[in-house]
Amino acid sequence: MIFNTTTAEKTAELLLQINAIKLNPKNPFTWASGWKSPIYCDNRITLSFPEVRNYIREEFSRNIEQVYGKPDVIAGVATGAIGIGMLVADFMGLPFVYVRPEAKKHGRQNQIEGYLQEGQNVVVVEDLISTGNSSLQAVEALKAAGANVQGMVAIFTYDFDVSTENFKNAGITLNTLGNYDTLLQLAVTKEYITEEEHETLKEWRKNPSEWGQK
Repeated sequence: MIFNTTTAEKTAELLLQINAIKLNPKNPFTWASGWKSPIYCDNRITLSFPEVRNYIREEFSRNIEQVYGKPDVIAGVATGAIGIGMLVADFMGLPFVYVRPEAKKHGRQNQIEGYLQEGQNVVVVEDLISTGNSSLQAVEALKAAGANVQGMVAIFTYDFDVSTENFKNAGITLNTLGNYDTLLQLAVTKEYITEEEHETLKEWRKNPSEWGQK
């Protein structure tokens, strides 16, 4: 995984300011997976704040060109990354497609929406990385359509060991604007959380599927 410390700090601050990331160790959230979690991240909120979405759009665009060069197509992962993916594609003057979790059951039964040609270079835009499974399913769909997937960019990652392993096994480079450790350190410094809550949040990441089940 690749990230820039200055960008990670700025991204963390913006996400905390607009409540895209909420930290609540004393009253944990329940994820769709059933996991109990002291943190909840909804990066779709960034689309409602022009200054924040423009920052993300421009950082993504700069990172993409710096790490991958200019691709032929930007692909967003449905549904969370469709909006920001479109903004990035527009800013870079590139075509845009998005990838559904699975093919539609009706109409043309597309999994990839938009115009994609075999052999085109694609960079995938994602809003959030947890285990990485759904993100990498989108990569596999693009590859099956004949695309050359150069890598992926995401707004934020929880930095789970399993996601690192999944991306390594898939041979996909992940470039993120924000990451978990930087977020926690900034949250303590800016007094969003106490040192005790910081320790709880660090402990959660060690075994998130079992945390809070006792």
